[in-house]
Amino acid sequence: MTLPLEGVRVIEVGQALAGPLAGVLLADMGADVIKIEKPEGGDDARIWGPPYGPDGETSLYFYSQNRNKRSVVLDLKLAADIEKLNQLCETADILIQNLRPGVVDEIGIGPEAMLARHPRLIYCSIWAFGYQGPMRLKPGFDPLLQAYGGMMSVTGRPEDPPTFCGASINDKATGMFCTIGALAALRQRDKTGKGCLVDTSLFDSALHWVEGGINSYLAEGTVPKRHGTGGNVIVPYQTFDCADGLALCLAPGNDRLWARCAVVLGHPDWATDPKFAKSSARVANKVELLPMIAAAMKRRSRADWVEALEKAGVPCSPVNDIGELAATPQFAASEMMVQLPVRPGETSAPQVVGLPITFDRKRPVSPRSAPRLGEHTNEVLGEL
Repeated sequence: MTLPLEGVRVIEVGQALAGPLAGVLLADMGADVIKIEKPEGGDDARIWGPPYGPDGETSLYFYSQNRNKRSVVLDLKLAADIEKLNQLCETADILIQNLRPGVVDEIGIGPEAMLARHPRLIYCSIWAFGYQGPMRLKPGFDPLLQAYGGMMSVTGRPEDPPTFCGASINDKATGMFCTIGALAALRQRDKTGKGCLVDTSLFDSALHWVEGGINSYLAEGTVPKRHGTGGNVIVPYQTFDCADGLALCLAPGNDRLWARCAVVLGHPDWATDPKFAKSSARVANKVELLPMIAAAMKRRSRADWVEALEKAGVPCSPVNDIGELAATPQFAASEMMVQLPVRPGETSAPQVVGLPITFDRKRPVSPRSAPRLGEHTNEVLGEL
């Protein structure tokens, strides 16, 4: 299978999630990604377990975010190794870095210095709070940005304390935005012959997630509140407990679907009642409507409701835990799980979630497993 980015070389100077995620996305699409790691332990994520891979030391997390890469150990505190990095950049198209803010300038590999020496390079910086502003040099991790960026304030039930989202959404979004920016800049270089500086940050990603709340607040001055599993502009649009204690997500997103839903729930009058017939009315009267829906949902099991609602064309879904998700036919049909190759000296290799993109209906396979620390140092430097 020929992949879109074959022939593109990426240098990744990063660790944890946002930078390595950008690297693995590009690697899965065919780029030659060279991961630069520090001598003492390499990427911190190597030990973020359990679970661990077949060697009992490398975390499954690291396998997932660093497949298809080559690991090169360089000590960026040494001038000689900085020069080796520059030599690698002479052969590269894209550099991704998410080192602690300010470090790249201290060691001489900031964007101005690197683009002056390598004018065709796409230089991608991933920040915590961005390249400007009073917090530009502060470090950041995903939960800190969920807190600072407002996400926690709108997640959870009104009576509960602020709650984290269960996934590292800011890290992942920033890695994806970095990839999008790098590919756009690469396309621009095709036309101009010049490289580009691409800046992304966890803070900007956090603002992007809560853009609706920000837009509403700046327009109306009302601070968004927590709505549990529900929303503030569509009702009903949330989970309800069924007779067997299992939760079902109900999402009739317009008046037509709501009318069907009301019939299935045994209350066709709700579709014509002026208090509930239109979306704006349901939002205004949700304090009255939602308890009535909750009571109706308690009359049947989740499986019965799914069958009835789907037959009527009303969007709904069981609230699956990860085990239930993994057992669904749709999970199997997606073929999202990728079997990594067995590393030399080992007898097995883990499965990880693969690239959520297919090309001509084919999902890229992984020709390389995650590298051991410095596994390719001699190989890569020998290519210079």
